[in-house]
Amino acid sequence: MAYRDSAGSAPGQLRGYRGWFIALGVLLVLLGLIALANLLVATVATVYYVGILMLIGAVGQLVLAFRVKGWGRSILMVLGALLYGIAGIFTIMNPLLASTMLTLLLAAGLIAAGILRIVVAIRERPRPGWGWVLFMGILSIVVALVIISGWPVNSLWILGIFLAADLMGQGLGWLFFGIGLNRA
Repeated sequence: MAYRDSAGSAPGQLRGYRGWFIALGVLLVLLGLIALANLLVATVATVYYVGILMLIGAVGQLVLAFRVKGWGRSILMVLGALLYGIAGIFTIMNPLLASTMLTLLLAAGLIAAGILRIVVAIRERPRPGWGWVLFMGILSIVVALVIISGWPVNSLWILGIFLAADLMGQGLGWLFFGIGLNRA
């Protein structure tokens, strides 16, 4: 019986799209390099993206709040949507100031994730590979501390670096996936 992936297609069928996967990978790596070349623009673009998503989320909450009539908590949804919308507008109107807050939130998130990884690693200590989880937890906290030590000045480029790294990482993943289809 031939191997089939989770979508039910044989690897040979995907091989026909090999060039598309490689092209997507190359495109994403190039976009990552462009973002890396101008970190301020990449940071502002990231902040605009977050602001737009917040506005879309606020509209969605408002629509749901008015559609679910008779629910005693609709007013809370409306208030939450208004706060979310105000935050989205603020983010779009002043992306540089918003980047300072998002950078600080990023550092806080990295600290929280790092602590959780360390706890998981300690609990899984006898299992093979637990040291890698511990290492990644410590690394997350170190990165957060580096971010905090340069805050708020580094807010002009930190989000841009994360965007560039994500684009390049995705690009390399799709590129190597496409190359690997030749061997499947």
